[in-house]
Amino acid sequence: MEKIERKSMAKYIVSYLNYVDDNIDTADDKFIANHLIKIGFFQHERMIHLIVTVTYAVIDLLAFFLGSVFNNIFVIIFGYMIMCFLIPYIYHYFLLENCVQKMYRQYDLMNNK
Repeated sequence: MEKIERKSMAKYIVSYLNYVDDNIDTADDKFIANHLIKIGFFQHERMIHLIVTVTYAVIDLLAFFLGSVFNNIFVIIFGYMIMCFLIPYIYHYFLLENCVQKMYRQYDLMNNK
């Protein structure tokens, strides 16, 4: 059985982008078709993270609003706890967004060679 390694999505997508950059000049139709499949996977990942990020942001804003309206320190503390999750989600979402846009440019380069 194959050993499972823990890799983060950020490492995976960056290593894939570097792999495509290294092989972009020799890309054939099969390579381009595989790249389109990967773009679809990463677009799906990006959409899921957008939904999660927006949900956390709405909960965070709601917690701060309700905490200040009802003058409840526990709700405000909850808002700060949610913010601890929100910041990494925002970072990861923007990484996915920028990488998918780079994949679009790679695809254009492969088709225009």
